[in-house]
Amino acid sequence: MSSPVITVDHLSKHYRLGVIGATTLRESVERWWHRMRGADPRAHMGRIDPTLHDIAGAQEENAERELWALRDVSFTVDQGEVLGVIGKNGAGKSTLLKILTRITEPTSGRAVINGRMASLLEVGTGFHPELTGRENIYLNGAILGMKRTEIAGKFDEIVEFSGISRFIDTPVKRYSSGMYVRLEFAVAAHLDPEILLIDEVLAVGDAEFQKKCLGKMKDVAGQGRTVLFVSHNMPAVLNLCSRCVLLKQGAIEQIGETETVVRHYLDSGQVQGAADIGERKDRGGNGLVRLTGFKVRREGSSSDLDELSLHDDAVFELSVHAA
Repeated sequence: MSSPVITVDHLSKHYRLGVIGATTLRESVERWWHRMRGADPRAHMGRIDPTLHDIAGAQEENAERELWALRDVSFTVDQGEVLGVIGKNGAGKSTLLKILTRITEPTSGRAVINGRMASLLEVGTGFHPELTGRENIYLNGAILGMKRTEIAGKFDEIVEFSGISRFIDTPVKRYSSGMYVRLEFAVAAHLDPEILLIDEVLAVGDAEFQKKCLGKMKDVAGQGRTVLFVSHNMPAVLNLCSRCVLLKQGAIEQIGETETVVRHYLDSGQVQGAADIGERKDRGGNGLVRLTGFKVRREGSSSDLDELSLHDDAVFELSVHAA
């Protein structure tokens, strides 16, 4: 049995709010010393500032300045697997990907990547703004360790997929965010990475391009390559991912078969805007008429729908309360 392509082992990431950089030099040395001794690097954190005289107040102030973006996260991803990572904003999804791509280092634990990796984390990541789209394609390929002849062999396919051939010799600093994402995804998906990491950045693209990207990710997975997909788009996660990780406040709440994990996520009320409409307190207006319910069903059916396809004939039922 082959070893996992991605191994995340007791990964934690700690930030001190209001501090530029993860740590001071002294804290970096302390963390290194803890690791050299085989001790938990987190052991020196959370100590009380000796300059504060009120012990209880010091503990409270230190706690307020600390943020654990990830707490003891562990999982593995096998070759050819498409793993979804879901959770509300602030759950630690993007932090996890930034550690996997070596943008930031973990406070403790480790992440092991076995293979050539490409990633889409933020619009513009990995592109030099002064270079043209053509030059950035070759630059990204070189970063991935590809030879110029290999990149040239994929060039036309990349440009065609991106749909921005007219602007390929324009400096990317003049691109819109949608054009950025189109070219970034085309580069990442076509330059033969063994592992593809994708954050919610695809939401910037239009519906047609998103559908195109999801199809390409399926093709990538079908070729035996591995995809880690972070998204708030539950239908896309259900359609694409064979297994799913649900993060909550930096820790794994559930991991397993995608449909089970997504159902738990939706039922738990963690999805933004999933609260009962009738109980919402953030509505505007004078309150004379309030929307208290909203249902969608297919025409000719009495059952409610959780999702709706573009060409479905649908009936929308609204419940209102008049004061």
